[in-house]
Amino acid sequence: MPNTASPLTGKNTQTQPHTHAWDWPTLGLMGVCYGLWGGAVFLLPGLSLALAWGILTVALVLHSSLSHEVLHGHPFPSRQAGEALVIVSPGLFIPYIRFRDTHLAHHMDARLTDPYDDPESNYLDPAVWNGLHRIKKCAYWVNNTLLGRMLIGPLISQYVFMRADARAIRHSDRAVLQAWLLHMPGVILVVLLVFISPMPLWLYVLSAYAALSVLKIRTFLEHQAHQHSSARSVIIEDRGLLAFLFLNNNLHLVHHMHPRVAWYRLPALYRANKKRYVARNQGYVYRSYHDVFARYFLKTKDPVAHPLWPMR
Repeated sequence: MPNTASPLTGKNTQTQPHTHAWDWPTLGLMGVCYGLWGGAVFLLPGLSLALAWGILTVALVLHSSLSHEVLHGHPFPSRQAGEALVIVSPGLFIPYIRFRDTHLAHHMDARLTDPYDDPESNYLDPAVWNGLHRIKKCAYWVNNTLLGRMLIGPLISQYVFMRADARAIRHSDRAVLQAWLLHMPGVILVVLLVFISPMPLWLYVLSAYAALSVLKIRTFLEHQAHQHSSARSVIIEDRGLLAFLFLNNNLHLVHHMHPRVAWYRLPALYRANKKRYVARNQGYVYRSYHDVFARYFLKTKDPVAHPLWPMR
């Protein structure tokens, strides 16, 4: 990661060391998350499958957000200690180590939205877009509405992600292969626990997919194509349930500028410097997720082809 200084604080935003030993709010929330998971899988199915499914989905979304905190250095100063808490992924589909490595690569702000160099970009190279079959173009167009992103977005992103990792493994990328090999015992463990629980496996998998769908709300417009990298990251001034489940990552510009700052400190940091943050991302701001749903539930926000890339 490059050593970059914050224009707001003058401090290094990537490698600034922690000043605390243990991050107790994050650690406590981790305990709540696993408690919700255990209750949803082992206790609630006997009362209501619908309730169990809902609570499990919440727990899986929260676990993903907590995994994001871990890769940025919480709740322990030791990376290995933090990763031990999340190396088993109850969400099944994404190996934690691959999430960590691709997300840290995503934090290279100069590459944000690049179809090739940003692992989390939703844009395609215009040349690739023009070469797609009509059916694929239709799928990508639907995927660029919020409803479509929630319905088929997890399928598309999982396919693209696994296809890229399979290609890397075929080209002898040992790090990618190791990440998947370390992921599989955790998947087996989770599946075995579900088998001995009253939770049907099909419902568990449905909940894991639903959690990815909820997470697509967060990533739907986190970044926009813009000439200036500072204007590519969004601010959504939401303080509701979704903001909590995303651990305030809706204040996405703030997070990108201060990736080592814990989730519960982001709102105060934003309030203290709001004018400068809004000026920095040139007003790429939404009042709430309600505003996002109202604008883009059935409407595309961006083209699929990167609008700033030249046609080749």
